[in-house]
Amino acid sequence: MHVDPSEAVRILREFQHQHILVVGDVMLDRYLWGNVARVSPEAPVPIVTKQRTSSSPGGAGNVAVTVAALGGHAQLVGIAGAGPDGRELQAVLLERGVDSSGVALSPRRKTTLKTRVIAHNQQLLRIDEEDTEPIEAELAEDLLARIEARLPSSTAVILSDYAKGVLTPALLCAVMARARHLGIPVLVDPKGTDFSRYNGASLLTPNKTEAFLSAGCQPEHGAGVVDAGVRLMSSLAIAALLITEGESGMTLFERPDSAIHLPASARVVYDVTGAGDAVIATLGLALGAGGSLRMATYLANLAGGLAVEQIGTAIITTSALEGVFEDHHHPLPLFSAARGA
Repeated sequence: MHVDPSEAVRILREFQHQHILVVGDVMLDRYLWGNVARVSPEAPVPIVTKQRTSSSPGGAGNVAVTVAALGGHAQLVGIAGAGPDGRELQAVLLERGVDSSGVALSPRRKTTLKTRVIAHNQQLLRIDEEDTEPIEAELAEDLLARIEARLPSSTAVILSDYAKGVLTPALLCAVMARARHLGIPVLVDPKGTDFSRYNGASLLTPNKTEAFLSAGCQPEHGAGVVDAGVRLMSSLAIAALLITEGESGMTLFERPDSAIHLPASARVVYDVTGAGDAVIATLGLALGAGGSLRMATYLANLAGGLAVEQIGTAIITTSALEGVFEDHHHPLPLFSAARGA
């Protein structure tokens, strides 16, 4: 399938009119940047001389930031701890143009914090601090009230599940039902092996590993992405499925018997942090703007390619996406019929 660049640009320019509600596991990404000149005498590990520290929203927060960077209006609903990390998270969300009034600060929850140590453009280490227990019923009711207040003005809903306890089965079911009643598309970045919890979604965007696990496929026995996609589309109550495949691109299923493939658009891969967030944020904006699912997938593939070309959590803009169309060294990827392997 050929892609019309003028139609793609038209959809991109509609991003500014979209109101995207992002719900899910909000995180704080902290980066320690430095240099390595020697190895520790205490253990065979590099000594990093820290030069600076930076922070940015992660998880569902990065999806919302990407929506805002692409020109959309992002509203975020989730939970953070009531301590300094939670307040820092709210501050960096506001700095990046995200409405964070829907983020509840709970004294009983820990802010999910990922600290990465980076030297010479390489990530050396990541330290995680998190609370993965399902949220209490009282907190779930609070979040649902925040969601219901924001749904009527939304053009799309993105559920960003990182298995940190926010998207409980009951909350998922309630959000799906309310969005469906209002005719609002719901896109889900799933986690775990039981994708039936996302029944009712307009689009699921698992990566290849997640799709194989959920479908019960074994690639070592010859199963391919198409096999996994067919099984998932046949067993789940979802409208569409997009399996992301890293350096191999992505495959879209609009029906169990219909699979189309896009090759990866990245020219060089530096860091995969936030690539999936860039993909689903672009999908939500494009669908909200009235683009077809195939056009939305095409634009999301370009956004994911740009994301992995950056170090750290990537910031993607519509200008950067439009620039891809003008780069004669980077031809527009086309859809093709997907093969089983």
